[in-house]
Amino acid sequence: MQGAIRILGIDPGLTHTGWGVIESAGSHLRFIAAGAISTGTVDELPARLVQIHNALSHLIGEWRPDEAAVEHTYVNKNPAAALKLGQARGVALLAPAMAGLPVAEYQAMEVKRAVVGTGHADKIQVQDMVKRLLPGAVLKRADAADALAIAICHAHHRGTRNLMARLAQA
Repeated sequence: MQGAIRILGIDPGLTHTGWGVIESAGSHLRFIAAGAISTGTVDELPARLVQIHNALSHLIGEWRPDEAAVEHTYVNKNPAAALKLGQARGVALLAPAMAGLPVAEYQAMEVKRAVVGTGHADKIQVQDMVKRLLPGAVLKRADAADALAIAICHAHHRGTRNLMARLAQA
């Protein structure tokens, strides 16, 4: 697509970090790739974080996104699990930032609202809309669908921000 930008969406997780790459040109979206980075639950936390970082760095080198978007983590009842998830999210923010990419952050409800139209959509609704918005998208894991939804959300918000900036200059 002419004038398109590539967006890397990241759904952070310690066991499975979803990722998805799309191209956006105006209101047109195109699926590029998606998947998940899985870490071994028997590995020590530092090794798992290194694995996530290395995989994200490799994906950034391979797919050459222009921008990245990462989902905020939800509040977890288990403080230890929340802390570990927060550390994985930190790596998800760090890898694209170290590559020089602008990184946006979105709440889960914001992503659902941008993709489905309601902030209380369930995972199946999100996956169905991702398939409709990105024909040909291969969704092997829910984490990958969530990452693509984050990228779609960013594409929509980015377009609105750019329009507002142009109107402010006029």
